[in-house]
Amino acid sequence: MDFTPTEEQTAVRELAGEIFTDRSTHERLTAAGTGTDGELWKALCGAGLPGAVEETGLLGLVLALEEQGRTTAQVPFAVSCAYGVLAVAAHGSAAQRERLLPALRDGTAVATGAFPAGAGVRISPDGGLTGVAPLVPWLRDATHVLVAAGDRTLWWIRVGAPGVAVEPVESTAPWSAGRLTLSGARGERMGGPGPDAHEDVLATARTAFAGLQTGVCAGSLARAVAHTTTREQFGRPLSTNQGVLLRAADAYMETEAIRVTSYEAAWRRDEGLPYRTHALTAAWWASEAGRRVVHSGQHLHGGLGADLEHPVHRHFLWGRQIDAHLGCGAELLEELGTLIVDARAAADRTEGVA
Repeated sequence: MDFTPTEEQTAVRELAGEIFTDRSTHERLTAAGTGTDGELWKALCGAGLPGAVEETGLLGLVLALEEQGRTTAQVPFAVSCAYGVLAVAAHGSAAQRERLLPALRDGTAVATGAFPAGAGVRISPDGGLTGVAPLVPWLRDATHVLVAAGDRTLWWIRVGAPGVAVEPVESTAPWSAGRLTLSGARGERMGGPGPDAHEDVLATARTAFAGLQTGVCAGSLARAVAHTTTREQFGRPLSTNQGVLLRAADAYMETEAIRVTSYEAAWRRDEGLPYRTHALTAAWWASEAGRRVVHSGQHLHGGLGADLEHPVHRHFLWGRQIDAHLGCGAELLEELGTLIVDARAAADRTEGVA
């Protein structure tokens, strides 16, 4: 394994970091409230970052999302790339790629995903899609939704089409989320028969959100370090207290665990290697460890951490939202264990036949 970014991936990370740092200031985030920063989204698309994901792969996207997480920038970058650009590029037909990708690259189309399968959407006998997805991230910004039906087929649906209703939902983090209700809606099928496309898109999205959580945690920890090294108590910096040092050290190690597992999952996808178990591992670290890290970041700020207007509070909200979005750790571990057992059983059957 070699996680060293290519020149193109490094350029994407640096450009993303520059744009997010310059435009996602505390003042701009405060002004945006719970909505999306439309000007920032235009800047990202104008710089070609969504389109660059096709060339830099999932690892390139993870590196860019890490920069977004550091600043908690309020744009639909993760969902439009994971459920849009990468999903269409990998599983769309030639005609779908030619028709859909240009608008996803330049940001005039924004995609999100109603995942995982079995969330309540089913295919009616007449071929329409019916059901409810209670909370879809950045749905209020989306022009299209990639829906996973109960049989794990994927359907590309246009927001605003007949039978497609969107209601605003406020989530823990300001993700412009919504409730998606389908009443016989028509969509176009994406991917071949079987669950392969669904499993790939789900693993891609989990890895992408783990990368986003890496940045959220790194940003929270950076703020905690800055606070504890400048804030004094009894004539010395808070950072000289052993309890503070140990708490920060634990948060750093857990952030690194999220980073390396998300990098590995992304690298394996880009190399064409099996990566579903690696994506689940990254998701587990992002969910379980991510929650602990943002709690530590807030706690190390003392009373300031309870101030809803303080920047570190955004990292806390984002960390908890990503935790909820990925699913609880016990569920992820159960799914991971099932995959490992099934893979071992399949290997044993193969050896028996041989």
